[in-house]
Formats: sequence, C-alpha cells, structure tokens
Amino acid sequence: MNPSSQTPSSRADQLSQSGVDGLAAGDWTGAAQFFREAIAAEHGYVEAHHGLIRALCDGERFEDAVAAALELTALTPNDPLAHTSLSIALQKAGKIPEAEAAAGRARILEWKQQLAADPTEGSITELEPPR
Repeated sequence: MNPSSQTPSSRADQLSQSGVDGLAAGDWTGAAQFFREAIAAEHGYVEAHHGLIRALCDGERFEDAVAAALELTALTPNDPLAHTSLSIALQKAGKIPEAEAAAGRARILEWKQQLAADPTEGSITELEPPR
C-alpha cells in the first residue's frame, strides 16, 4: 500500500496540525517537534514529513532538512513532490549539483506519471479549427 494513501491516525493528524500552527506562528523549532511526533505516531504520514522539511528549512537547519527529505524519498521513492522537497532542501544547503539532480528526478517521475495516466482523462477530444 502506498504510504500517502493511508489515513493518518487522529493523534498523528492532531500533532501535524499543531505543527502547521507552529509554522504559521513562525515557531520553526516547535513546529518541527510536532511534525517529528506526528511521524513517530504514524511513520507513513507523508504530510508530516513534508511539514518537518518545511519547518527545518524555515528554521535554517538545512542539513537536517536534507536528512528529513532523504527519509521521505526513501518512504515514497516514486513521489515527484518528495524529490522536489529534497531539491529545495539541497539548494538551501548550498548543494546545487545535488539539488539539480533531485529536481531532474522529480521531473522524470512526474513525466512517468503523466505517461501512465489515462490518455482520455482531462484531454480535449475535439479542437475547433481557427476562424
């Protein structure tokens, strides 16, 4: 089962919401702690992982953000957003070649998802000729 499709436990969800509130208040350290607790309660809660990465980046703890993003990419290796988060953390940490590689991986994963999608879903079936 894909971890991102799981419903988080109410405890993990409450902790993650407290983390979001901490981000909104500018309390990066407190927010990071809430996200860590949410992850401990429900390891596959992808949103809490993203929140942790954000809190660490906003708090300028870039190496910790990179480590958190690497953990997320290990948890969801085919998720373009996880690799985008890794790219952002790497860029903020000053690791530009690694950031570019992670961004490239994110683009490739997104293209693969688009190619695997139903070609009739969301497509225009008939175009009107220009007048």
